[in-house]
Amino acid sequence: MREIDRYITVTEAKDKLLDLVRELAGTGEVVGITRNGTPAAVLLSADRWQGLAETLDILADPKTMAALRRALRQAAAGKLLTDRQVFGR
Repeated sequence: MREIDRYITVTEAKDKLLDLVRELAGTGEVVGITRNGTPAAVLLSADRWQGLAETLDILADPKTMAALRRALRQAAAGKLLTDRQVFGR
């Protein structure tokens, strides 16, 4: 699991919010925000959030997860298909 790249205080986040938003959009970094020295929130780009939301949707779908587990077992057993077998080209 990806860790938080760095932590800043709530005060620093408030003072630098516009700069943080611009920075995160370009770097994909994840910034933790602390309040009284304790992690209280996380700031990340919209793209990173969308990726996390899509991953959660996949993990929450039992049929998709069953197919993924089956595919992983088949790959581990060496039961791989060629592009032609999959796509018919």
